[in-house]
Parts: sequence; structure tokens; C-alpha cells
Amino acid sequence: MNILKKRSWAMPERDATPEHVFLNRRQILAGLAGGGALLGTGLGLRPAFAEEDPSAGLYPVKRNPTFTLDRDLTDEEDASTYNNFYEFGSHKQIWQAAQELQIRPWTVTLDGLVDNPQIVDIDKLLSQMPLEERLYRHRCVEAWSMAVPWSGFELSELVKLASPKSNAKYLRFETFHDPSVASGQKQSWYPWPYVEGLTLEEATNELTFMATGVYGKPLAKQFGAPIRLVTPWKYGFKSIKSIVRITFTEERPVSFWEEIQPKEYGFWANVNPSVPHRRWPQDSERLLGTDQRRQTLLYNGYEEQVAGIYKNMKGELLFM
Repeated sequence: MNILKKRSWAMPERDATPEHVFLNRRQILAGLAGGGALLGTGLGLRPAFAEEDPSAGLYPVKRNPTFTLDRDLTDEEDASTYNNFYEFGSHKQIWQAAQELQIRPWTVTLDGLVDNPQIVDIDKLLSQMPLEERLYRHRCVEAWSMAVPWSGFELSELVKLASPKSNAKYLRFETFHDPSVASGQKQSWYPWPYVEGLTLEEATNELTFMATGVYGKPLAKQFGAPIRLVTPWKYGFKSIKSIVRITFTEERPVSFWEEIQPKEYGFWANVNPSVPHRRWPQDSERLLGTDQRRQTLLYNGYEEQVAGIYKNMKGELLFM
């Protein structure tokens, strides 16, 4: 007899939004957007429909019922209009500036210690990958949080495509670099381009996700179109946006914020409510769109799935 063990972060299926309700809402919103009723008026989901994406016909994708939530999804407009994207500036209403990003043509380079190095076009990649939707928590180091329906595929699928060599231990992620489009990249005190890193074990964990869509549509540009990393047990700055290169390496990468201020931002950046940032506590978080406070969970509630990765690590600052 098979015994089903309930995951620590799962909610009953009856509490999830039914798929037909979600899809019907999307059709209504798309119809409004097509008529121009909301665009540019200051009302409704302005950024979500700023431009038609070539991959729009792929979405919405089927939701994976394994990945559910203990809270309501964040309203799409709230999530779409309160963003960090330092390539375009440091304020939170960055979505308008981010519309300057050109997402086609777009390629992702897989290189380094791999048997199958390649430069793959984003639309070809999307056609090769098993796309699905997952509901994930997202916890920013600034102590705000949201709950998001990401669409995309497990990073492990991309790892298999590259076929890493036996001495590959880390993945180094790099975002685009184009100061003519991204005004924030003209700020010379930042070490552009944005870089992040994971161990190979972290990269192949079942939770580690490459997001190409959100809210049943292709990624809006402020979310990191056309492809971004999602690591829901880590603080949000680890989830690098608008990726153009993934390099497999034997040496641990130095990430963007780690290089700027290593005393505040480490390589691991796992969520821990009992380890404060040097400038603010992490024991609670503000839910985006509601301003309600909620207790922060160890590993953002994904301890069961990821704690084993770090079990035997000593002398590492795992939580900031």
C-alpha cells in the first residue's frame, strides 16, 4: 500500500482556484486589453499587456498540483507594479522603464564545463521544454513577500540539455548587458552585468525553476522576461532575471550583491527568520498588496525539500 505524505507547504486541493475560473478570468482580462480599455489609463493590469509576446500562444499551461500554497495568490496588478530590476533603476515602480527591454531576438548560452555547449534561441528552448505552472511563495530580503503562479520548467531539464562534466560544481547565471536600453546599467558603481550562482545540487533540486511565464501569460518584462530563475526557498535577489548565459564551472561564482556588500549579501541567501539582515529583521514579512504581516518560515516554508542540501556544511553563512 502506498502512503501519501503531505508536503509541509501544501494546501488541500479544494482550496486552490479552479482552473476554469482562472482561465475565464484571463480571457476576460485579455479581451479588455485587446480593446485598449485599460492600457495607459492608470487602471487595471497595465504592465501585463504592454506588448504581445511571440510565445503568447503557449500559455496558460497546465498547473502542477504538487506545488500549492498556504495563502492567496498576490493580485496580478500588485505583483506587476512593485518590482526590483536594478538594470532599469532602484525604485519599485520600475515596470514602466522595463518596457524598453527588447526580448526578441533572445538567446541563452550554455557553456563552461559541459559536453553539449550551445547557444539556444528562446523560442526553440520553449518548444523543447515541458512547461507547467507552479504556485510559489516569493520572499524578498527587504521583508516583503508575494505568492505567484509561475509558468516554466525545472532547471534540471536545462542541466540535462547541457550535460555537465563530472568536475562541474556550480552554475553561474548572467543577465543581459545593454546600457543603451537599461539606464541603470550606466551606473558604474554596480558590477554589471548581474551575476548569480547555484551549486549543481541546488540547480537540480525539484523546486528550482526557470520561469518563462506568470499569471497564465508570458513573463512581463518587469518580471525578467523572457526567462528568469526562481528559487523559492532563497531571498528574491538570488532569482536572477532576463538570463542570457549559464556557465557550468568548478569555482564558486561571486554574485552581484555579494560583490557589492558581502557582509549583507552572501552566496547562499537562504531564508531564515532568526537571522536578521544587518539593517532590518527577517522574522516577519509584509504581504504585497495587503500590508498584512505574516511570520516568515525557515527556508520560506520549503525546509522539507531543501534542508538536506546544507546538512553537512560547516562554517558557511547559509542564511544571508
